[in-house]
Amino acid sequence: MSIRLNPYLGFRDNAKEAMEFYQSVFGGELTRSTFAEFHASEDPSEQEKTMHAALTTPSGLSLMAADTPNAMEYTPGNNYSVSLSGENVDDVELTGYWTKLIDGGSVTMPLEVAPWGDKFGMCVDKFGVAWLVNIAGAPQMQTAGE
Repeated sequence: MSIRLNPYLGFRDNAKEAMEFYQSVFGGELTRSTFAEFHASEDPSEQEKTMHAALTTPSGLSLMAADTPNAMEYTPGNNYSVSLSGENVDDVELTGYWTKLIDGGSVTMPLEVAPWGDKFGMCVDKFGVAWLVNIAGAPQMQTAGE
């Protein structure tokens, strides 16, 4: 068994909508459980909230999310980003994700060749989640003496 690092996003009342959007971007299988299914809240307004959602794609991407209970503080912010990266051979797939993520969102830095030679861009999707996309360029050949 290997160790995985999965982004886990918190929302207030729209985790289901957000995860369905991410499924439309990345494809894959989306599972979702509500607070009612786990008997996790006695508050009637929370019964259909998302207790846990997980999106897993055939290419190995994994994204998880939940709605924050009403009794807990929820402060959306800019203290996290989700990073998508791959090799030049993944250019078409990663560029496709980029195009879908910016739909209804905003571009912070256009997806273009960066000073380090990779194609890189930053955006914020329509749910306020910051994304970094990095497509590694061809390896640079070093000359003797470098």
